[in-house]
Amino acid sequence: MSAAPVPRLPRPSVRTVFAAALATLTAVTATACSTSSSKTADTASTGDGSGKVIQVVAAENFWGSIATQLGGSHAHVSSIITNPATDPHDYEPTSADARTVAGARYAIVNGIGYDAWADKLLAANTAAGRTELKVGDLVGVKPGGNPHRWYAPGDVHKVIERITADYKKADPADATYFDQRKTAFETKDLASYDKLISDIKSKYQGTPIGASESIVTPLAEGLGLKMLTPGTFLDAMSEGTDPTAEDKAAIDEQIKNKQIKIYVYNSQNSTPDVQAQVKAAKDAGIPVATVTETLAPADATFQQWQTTQLQGIEQALAKATGR
Repeated sequence: MSAAPVPRLPRPSVRTVFAAALATLTAVTATACSTSSSKTADTASTGDGSGKVIQVVAAENFWGSIATQLGGSHAHVSSIITNPATDPHDYEPTSADARTVAGARYAIVNGIGYDAWADKLLAANTAAGRTELKVGDLVGVKPGGNPHRWYAPGDVHKVIERITADYKKADPADATYFDQRKTAFETKDLASYDKLISDIKSKYQGTPIGASESIVTPLAEGLGLKMLTPGTFLDAMSEGTDPTAEDKAAIDEQIKNKQIKIYVYNSQNSTPDVQAQVKAAKDAGIPVATVTETLAPADATFQQWQTTQLQGIEQALAKATGR
């Protein structure tokens, strides 16, 4: 079962972040410059292969989980966002985060305006030899687009390809090892995830659904479901701004007339408007499924987390359609 909902306050549209973390970077940069030329910062004995360990930082743990599994004993991955109650949109980095970024030789950030604080931490410390993966750039989504790419199955596989390629460039001696990790991850670890996506798409393609925010949109597209909730409402809820009365009225009408078969909401951002829609959907007999923004529980793997949520969506669809 997924973790209990962790309600959070609506997100502010603009927030000044990371001032305290950046204030530490003068001292941290000096350490990083020393570290970047030190072999011990990038390597350690693993007992197999070259013995090299790539120091990796991921802004969010959903990407960090994937990087950890692909890297195995040849990558040490530190994720900054690990608490399910933390909102990555407006996270305030700590001095420890700044030190982690400074010491990393490989950095993974989501981009697309989702984790601007991470971009700024990286920009504040341009460590020599560090490789940076910005997921938005990789998948071709520009600022202003939907940033929730870990909910787009096709984009997830693109990230897997890139991380593996970057690991091989950083540690050519262990290229075969990284290829083996990738193959095992995609064919075994992600087998249930990929099968659920395929099964839902083939069985429920075109089924109309409603949602609480734009985090659900890439997943709906990947599953072949038809999103009826106005995009302006989904974006407003994701960005922490007030939805319009017109959008709320449209959603109320969709629920009342059962134009949607299921309703999917982010339980980590359950505002009064969302709570009202969830209650209305349940009162109307419309099955409700939940997703979360980050790994829940925090120690779950990417595939455990996503598979549990997909099972919930599949069960809701089966109940709604009788199939």
